[in-house]
Amino acid sequence: MTQPPPPASGVPTPVFFLAGGTGISAETLGNMLIGQFPGVPFRARKIPFITTVERAREVVAQMDAIHTDEMKPLVFSTVADEAVRAELIKTECAFIDLFGTHLDTVERVLHVNAAHNVGSVHGLGDRGRYEARMKAVDYAMEHDDAQSIKALDQADLILIAPSRCGKTPTSMYLALQQGLKVANYPLVEEDFDSHQLPAPIRPYAGKCFGLTSTAARLSQVRGERRPGSRYASLPQVTYELRRAEALYAMHRIPSVSSASMSVEEMAAVILQSMENGRR
Repeated sequence: MTQPPPPASGVPTPVFFLAGGTGISAETLGNMLIGQFPGVPFRARKIPFITTVERAREVVAQMDAIHTDEMKPLVFSTVADEAVRAELIKTECAFIDLFGTHLDTVERVLHVNAAHNVGSVHGLGDRGRYEARMKAVDYAMEHDDAQSIKALDQADLILIAPSRCGKTPTSMYLALQQGLKVANYPLVEEDFDSHQLPAPIRPYAGKCFGLTSTAARLSQVRGERRPGSRYASLPQVTYELRRAEALYAMHRIPSVSSASMSVEEMAAVILQSMENGRR
């Protein structure tokens, strides 16, 4: 098969994420794959809720309109409905089916036909699991940045860290994606006057997980919020990070640096730690 020439240098390759639901899975998995090509520029677009054959035809027409001999768009799809998927694969673009091929394999292993239920793909198939995740999100919002210290005994996890180390996005990700009740507690300068954990979280040391960063990165992040402040100064962030790391070591609290890790990567490290028995 004759391969099309590579796109002109600097011209972004179009990428489409297609889904019968919200498109979160297609976008996440697709980005994981194109992320392996850091030198290639991409221009991505998500098209969710493709639930009818008519809509699928419209989407194919949109994608094929920008297909040329020099530029072949990439299409990542998690569409479950067979009729809709059959229409989408007619595209002239490079179609990567993130759902159908793997579903066929699972069907063969289980000797059971899949339901091809769109709702189950984006999380609504299991109502109990969906409701648990929503309750976890409510809990994370209520307990963000120590806004509430009630019901900490109900927490699956308590994230602790100096300000702007990534506590809130990590808490929300774990709540939404994993259904974990996560509280997060900021370590402020007063907390470093003692070798003890702050009083509200002291009884729950076994549920704590620490976040840290590099001084340069934390100073940069804080500087975007409060430029020129002592809060963002290199000496201040260096002091806070050193004291936080000493506190983690003293109380055997596992930790991870957010300096060069995505929220997804940090969440994976935290989940692995929890599975190994650290709560």
